[in-house]
Amino acid sequence: MTATLEATDVGALLRIWRERRRYSQQELSNRSRVSTRHLSRVETGRARPTPAMVLHLADHLDVPLRERNRLLLSAGYAPRYQDHRLEDRSVAAVLEGLRHLLDAHLPYPALLLDTYWDIVDANAAVDALLAGCDPALLEPPVNVLEVCLAPGGLAARMRNHAEWAAHLYRQAVHRAEHTHDPRHRELVAQVESYLGRTPGLPESTGPVLALELDTAAGPLRFFSTSARLDTATDATLEGLHLETFLPADAATREALG
Repeated sequence: MTATLEATDVGALLRIWRERRRYSQQELSNRSRVSTRHLSRVETGRARPTPAMVLHLADHLDVPLRERNRLLLSAGYAPRYQDHRLEDRSVAAVLEGLRHLLDAHLPYPALLLDTYWDIVDANAAVDALLAGCDPALLEPPVNVLEVCLAPGGLAARMRNHAEWAAHLYRQAVHRAEHTHDPRHRELVAQVESYLGRTPGLPESTGPVLALELDTAAGPLRFFSTSARLDTATDATLEGLHLETFLPADAATREALG
């Protein structure tokens, strides 16, 4: 059976996620402290797992929250995790806090991205970096992978385009392999279409891979950090991540300081 999520039985779905994580039943048993006999019975439909067992196994398989809801539904239980739109008032306080972090990072660029690299919000320093991009690429929702790699975007101004493109590609592949979300796989294919090839591993001559970009302020070099909400219990918030850029040399610090 191929590793797709066309199955609707909870046991089959759990087996698919186990195979995706490349765990044997013994490995999952060792990690979860659930006997291989019981795992086998659950996977073959001979035992119906409780909601606690479904979530216990999902946790050890690192299943995304939306898919944990699907596992619960397939076992006949109610979903456990909310999945609000970002416009919903229930997540407003979280978004407000994250937006404060964006502004606090000035004068350096910072972005709040969803799981598909669409920009949810950004500080004013990002606007300056995107100046000169094809206006069509800046129509919401603005996708960072597209802006960086598509014709008319930042690619022409990247001094180390090959290295940064390889870095973005590896990120897209890693996320697609983790979530098995069809849109993540589409993004991988989209990046490959921009590059016309499958890039190798990114190379760097420094301690970290820096983004080297020609701008109106002169050549700038940044390294990036990424932060996620470790305690998210909402599927939409789980996918959010804060991307911040810091000067990789004194010249960039002086140009933006």
